Amino acid sequence: MIRTVTMAAAALSLAAAPALAQANFERANAPVEGESELQGTGLLIAALAAAAVVAGIIIAVDDDDDEGVSG
Repeated sequence: MIRTVTMAAAALSLAAAPALAQANFERANAPVEGESELQGTGLLIAALAAAAVVAGIIIAVDDDDDEGVSG
């Protein structure tokens, strides 16, 4: 019974998807009052992401030859 309902819901969603995709939804634009305060942060985020990737690679490639305190 549950399987039949699930299959019917899946078929209905597949049939309705093209109709919903073609619907014309108008979006209202919000008024812009000033410049964005986040100018230039894209470069900073990219640099931090690159540093994180490099650090991850270094940690992954590390040989772990460290000896313990007890020797």
